[in-house]
Amino acid sequence: MHLIKRNSLTAALVRTAAITLLGAAATLSLHAQDSSSAQPGKAINLKALLMAPVDLTKPENLSYSSSVGADETASAEDFDLRTGAEQPPPRRPYSRRPNYSDKWHHPDGSNKYTFAAGGGFVSPTGSSGKELDLSWKFQAAGGYNFNKKFGVLLQYDYDKFGLTGGNLDRQFARYNSLGVVDQNGNPVSFQGLDGNAHIWSITLNPMYTFYQSDTKGAYVIGGGGFYRKITNFTLPQTGVYCDFFGFCYVFTQNQTFDHYSNNAGGLSGGIGFTYRFSRFASEKLYAEARYEWVDNSQSTNSINGLYPENNKRTGFFPVTVGIRW
Repeated sequence: MHLIKRNSLTAALVRTAAITLLGAAATLSLHAQDSSSAQPGKAINLKALLMAPVDLTKPENLSYSSSVGADETASAEDFDLRTGAEQPPPRRPYSRRPNYSDKWHHPDGSNKYTFAAGGGFVSPTGSSGKELDLSWKFQAAGGYNFNKKFGVLLQYDYDKFGLTGGNLDRQFARYNSLGVVDQNGNPVSFQGLDGNAHIWSITLNPMYTFYQSDTKGAYVIGGGGFYRKITNFTLPQTGVYCDFFGFCYVFTQNQTFDHYSNNAGGLSGGIGFTYRFSRFASEKLYAEARYEWVDNSQSTNSINGLYPENNKRTGFFPVTVGIRW
């Protein structure tokens, strides 16, 4: 009897659990059917919301703080965000061309005054090339620019020359023909004869710049003035030098014993190029080549007239490189 009751209780529990499971399954099935038959919701268009025009009209119930002044309030009310064709362009300020004119500059900004210094080499030409030899030169100048293209330079040049071997041989024969003797009656030796020449000049030179960019330029230059031509002949001389400690030394050096000079007028002309170190700098490098002609003529200021070549017309090509500012 006890066994029968236990079996009946177990069967009742099993049936109850089965019914519960069947009910849960039915509920899940109904929810799945509802989900499959439901219509999808409409997506939110964020781009449209962000691009929508902003309503900047003043609400009627809006009031400003008493700390804001009337001018600020009026400015806020008149603020306009329109960017279309109806918005007027900003007014352009009126200004005239800048004027840089002062005691050192012209209205266009160019310098009124100019200075130059340079050096290079000088090469004789024509008949002068038979008597003078290639050597060096120095140049210094200063002047006034009437505008950015035209100026005038007052220029000093020192042009150094050597003497050719043929010129020295000819002069050696002339000195020997004199039969010069020393104080003891011995013939004077002209062995070791050497010499040099130079021309210094002061000239006035108009200059015209026909091309000018930010950094490069080209110009023509010419002029004339005073030229002084000097020729010196030297012989080696022996001397004695004694230092502070009483030691004495014998030395030999060339000393000038004959001198010739000639003054004349001359002309020059040439072309030059410039390179500015930067577009904002006034200093620039220049390279210039000219032809110079000196109208030397007969002069009586030489000893016995032994060197007539110093009185001949002189022609030479100087090439100069330097700085102009």
